[in-house]
Amino acid sequence: MCSPALLGAALIFMGGRAFTTPQATVGFGIPDTPADDPASRPWLRVKGLREIACGVFVFVFVLMLVATTIPLGWYVMALAAIPAGDAVVVLRSGGPKAAAYGIHGASAVVMLMTSIGLLV
Repeated sequence: MCSPALLGAALIFMGGRAFTTPQATVGFGIPDTPADDPASRPWLRVKGLREIACGVFVFVFVLMLVATTIPLGWYVMALAAIPAGDAVVVLRSGGPKAAAYGIHGASAVVMLMTSIGLLV
């Protein structure tokens, strides 16, 4: 049986490879994705961000099992990494700023405010 720490670390490692070695992540999703094509890189990074966030969630989930709203606050804060990362990916790939800030950025801010409310 896999320990939660090992599972979380593996997910974070696999997600990080989307940024460091995108060719290694192509087989984990959309078939025939050309990793060397700059147009495909943002999609691989989105996938990587979600894997990293899921790895962090595994660590936080273990804390939630033994505590109160404090771990939930940290959990929501960790979840905010997804829309924040999406905003960065949209901006770096030349996407619309309105979507980056208005959708993804706003979602991250709401989630961070919620997490602060849970932590205080």
